[in-house]
Amino acid sequence: MAINWKKTLIIVIDVILAAYLVLAVTVFNRPDEKATVCSEVKIDIEEGKGDGFLNPAEVKGLLEKQRLYPLAQPMQFISTRKIEEALVKSPFVDEAQCYKTQSGHVCIQLSQRLPVLHVMADNGDCYYLDDHGEILPTSGLPVDLIVATGRINRKYARQVLAPIANSLRDNRFWQSQIVQLNVLGDGSLEMVPRVGDHVVYLGAPTDIDKKLDRLRKFYKYGLSHAGWNRYERISVEFGNQIICKKRKKI
Repeated sequence: MAINWKKTLIIVIDVILAAYLVLAVTVFNRPDEKATVCSEVKIDIEEGKGDGFLNPAEVKGLLEKQRLYPLAQPMQFISTRKIEEALVKSPFVDEAQCYKTQSGHVCIQLSQRLPVLHVMADNGDCYYLDDHGEILPTSGLPVDLIVATGRINRKYARQVLAPIANSLRDNRFWQSQIVQLNVLGDGSLEMVPRVGDHVVYLGAPTDIDKKLDRLRKFYKYGLSHAGWNRYERISVEFGNQIICKKRKKI
């Protein structure tokens, strides 16, 4: 069978032209990074269950202090790795990712460590606990958190208070109702509510969810009818009972 060389040559030329067109679109028309500057910085902070310390302005300021903010900088000189390393050094950043686009944008995505408790111990220690029970330094920024006071060392804060703070945060009722936890000398707990002029004694920091459930039922079916200021102390220390101390009449 004779080979049609003319037809074969046409097919080969067509294939070469097609390959050239693909290269022209993907390579020759691709913006040259050397001639491109960063025209926009996109900062995306993952939302969590609570309020954190970071916002896009804080992230911008952090990078500006280290001369790493990429806006108007040549794309070829922007190091996404250095930006990531700078961000994760912040005690308030959990994870950070940074990448560049061909259109001249630098995109920064990060997740932050979320504070759940503000510790102000008798020994002078002042710090935040995050949702993983790790220590966060005070930031000077306003944040609405439960305050823990009293005889608190850092081990007790991590192992005992952090799980309780997470449990309170995950419950909409208690998140809005509790303003303070106080640790007594024997390690037992008191709780100060936002509504009602009384102190709740929790006792040993065990079975907290059961104690709070019992207290909530008492709030709903007892205290709401008797009056929120009738008692000065309410104890849910012991199972299946609530002990109340009446307020002295003046």
